[in-house]
Amino acid sequence: MTQAAFPKLLRSQIAFDIARTIRDGFDKHYRLFRATSQQAKQHFEGGDWAHGQQAARARIDFYDQRVQECVQQLEDEYEPADLTDEVWRELKLHYIGMLSDHKQPELAETFFNSVCCKILHRSYFHNEFIFVRPVVSTEYIETTEARPTYRVYYPAADGMHATLKRIVGDFALDANFANLARDAEQVEQRLTALYGAARIEPNHQIQVLSSLFFRNKGAYIVGQIINGNRVVPFVVPILHNRHGELILDTVLCDPEQIAILFSFTRAYFLVDMEVPSAYVQFLRALMPRKPRSEIYTILGLQKQGKALFYRDFLQHLKHSSDLFEIAPGIRGLVMLVFALPSFPYVFKLIKDFYPPPKETTRALIKQKYLLVKHHDRVGRMADTLEYSNVAFPRSRFKQELLAELKQFAPSQVEEDGEQIVIKHLYIERRMVPLNIWLTEKDQDEAQLEHGLLEYGNAIKELVAANIFPGDMLYKNFGVTRHQRVVFYDYDEIEYITDCQFRAIPQPRNEEEEMASEPWYPVGRHDVFPEQFGSFLLGNPKIRKYFLKHHADLLTPEYWQARKQRIEQGLIEDVYPYPQHIRFFHKELSTIPAVTTPPFMETLENE
Repeated sequence: MTQAAFPKLLRSQIAFDIARTIRDGFDKHYRLFRATSQQAKQHFEGGDWAHGQQAARARIDFYDQRVQECVQQLEDEYEPADLTDEVWRELKLHYIGMLSDHKQPELAETFFNSVCCKILHRSYFHNEFIFVRPVVSTEYIETTEARPTYRVYYPAADGMHATLKRIVGDFALDANFANLARDAEQVEQRLTALYGAARIEPNHQIQVLSSLFFRNKGAYIVGQIINGNRVVPFVVPILHNRHGELILDTVLCDPEQIAILFSFTRAYFLVDMEVPSAYVQFLRALMPRKPRSEIYTILGLQKQGKALFYRDFLQHLKHSSDLFEIAPGIRGLVMLVFALPSFPYVFKLIKDFYPPPKETTRALIKQKYLLVKHHDRVGRMADTLEYSNVAFPRSRFKQELLAELKQFAPSQVEEDGEQIVIKHLYIERRMVPLNIWLTEKDQDEAQLEHGLLEYGNAIKELVAANIFPGDMLYKNFGVTRHQRVVFYDYDEIEYITDCQFRAIPQPRNEEEEMASEPWYPVGRHDVFPEQFGSFLLGNPKIRKYFLKHHADLLTPEYWQARKQRIEQGLIEDVYPYPQHIRFFHKELSTIPAVTTPPFMETLENE
């Protein structure tokens, strides 16, 4: 494409060259992004879990690395005086033209914004220079590859059993199945039970996305069955058994279970997509309640998720009138949290100073949040959206909140006319703090027991992922709409392997026994699990159910054993679906990972 292809009014060669540089920078990014996603198949086939997790973590940083490379190239090649307002206006128009046949135009627009916002002052973040709204449509983008976005199968031709085997075979996994015929039969039986005696309609078909979804130790087939007016989503997990052979572990058909699989509390999937918008459209049909921003994010396209989230947020502000207020719950020592009651997210910023006993810094807190972003969150840690220089309407802030912002985080708050600008901000899905939830459920024994079951399971699954929460108070955990307990306060988080789990030494005399302070030496990373009960189990009902299900968390032996397994390189199985729906495989290990309690499974199926 040459400059002559544009109208004569676009005369700036600099604008054209910069637009091409930014597009080439994005294309390089997505090429590397896809290459990592494609390698996930080899990691899965070989059971190379450690390298698979390393690749998934590294991929998260690709976007920022390519943006910085592009910014550096432009700053090296052009003087600030060359980048006039007219050049920036033409630049955007040239860029739009370069995306007319692009396969990822929405991602390329976001990349353009990221590069421009690194160079421009915030006052220029408006429609003339950047993409405030998407310009290039993502509707009906066709893949240029031989493989379509999804494949269509017609069970009436060969029968459901043969069709299911062909679906699995078309992914061409280079590993042996233990017994594919048996597993396909179990999938068929589940689907038949779901359909019951429903008549097979002429349009009966199965649509399956052409790429597997890889995460941790699993690969997932994602599709939907269409029969008449009925559409049934399904996901089939593929796992390795203890002999290294492949098995179909279950079939998920419950929309709630599928939504939990794609939860914001889990690591991003690795999926090979030429046209990501087509995958998002397909998944949105399976999960209509999940916003597109979350679907892009869970596919590893977190910058696109951030962009869409912010657009949704701006639209919500335009169509609402309630005020931002301090979030309910116990005030944190490190983070200041506020919320908009009508919006299902909370906004968190780091305070400027931290009273005792907190000993930390802004840089260290940001490092902890970054650790969680890169780590396997195993369904128990909330993902966060991180933003800089976010402008809010001043009129939407309650005076009490504005006073707290100025008192506890003055360096992070700037008043700019009718706007309040927060320089650094985390945004998380809103949950009910567990301490509030337990108080509300105190009279409901079954619910209270469920809360304690979930709390302990959350900790154990975090431990399996080499995460020690640090501050285990109930206020640092939240309850999702699926009644799952999730950890969300990361300023004291540590790796299990960095901690020393110790038993409290026996006092040698009465003076040591009566001492108000520990009489024995305590290192910075020392943890004494026997002490957890003193601040967790004051309520007799809570104590009863905690000790019933999770008394082992109060013993140093439990933590020491888990740490030893991690140090031996064992990567635990933490299943993102209820245990009772799994097929029985005699080849599987008899030592399961943390199981979902029966009460929890009932809730998930409601």
